[in-house]
Amino acid sequence: MQQDTHQEAVDPVEAEKPAKKKKNELVEWLKALLIALILVVLIRWLLFKPFIVQGPSMQPNFVTGQKLIVNEILYDIRKPQRGEVVVFHVPSEGRDFIKRVIAVAGDTVQVEGDKVIVNGEPVNETYIQKAVDEAHADDRLYNNTNFPNAQVPDGKVPEGHVFVLGDNRSNSTDSRMIGYVPLEDIVGRADLIFWPLKDIGLIDH
Repeated sequence: MQQDTHQEAVDPVEAEKPAKKKKNELVEWLKALLIALILVVLIRWLLFKPFIVQGPSMQPNFVTGQKLIVNEILYDIRKPQRGEVVVFHVPSEGRDFIKRVIAVAGDTVQVEGDKVIVNGEPVNETYIQKAVDEAHADDRLYNNTNFPNAQVPDGKVPEGHVFVLGDNRSNSTDSRMIGYVPLEDIVGRADLIFWPLKDIGLIDH
């Protein structure tokens, strides 16, 4: 009795299919990663910009060494609003500042001691109220520079500008000294603290 030793032939084309499939999957993954990397770079450079806080002018809310994400596209859509924290160029200083928008075009501003008055109404500055209360408890003012003053005598914000103050009123170079900030000098709105990790979070405007 003759035993059948014939084996079924393997199609070489069929054998190559799994290898080709794996190769194609790898190529697709590489493409996806490359696209993701390009998007991250574009978002990083075109929409958002990192900023490092330097100096005490925005204490107690921002401190030296904190790293922020600045939204560069928001003010292409709309103008800055009162209370927003912005980063802007200061050509005379050759660097960028971070301050808070207190008044916008057409507003009339007055700073007397620890009272900030916009259009005749006192501004409720909850973001520095604790620091102000602590200063008053020590029988001192939180702010030592009023406005208008000899450096900036006009208290009305001109068109195309904003009035900004540092949160640390007695230790801040802001619109009381450098004048109103042109909109074209504003880099964007500070939206997120991402370093150090203990401070990470969205910025409250």
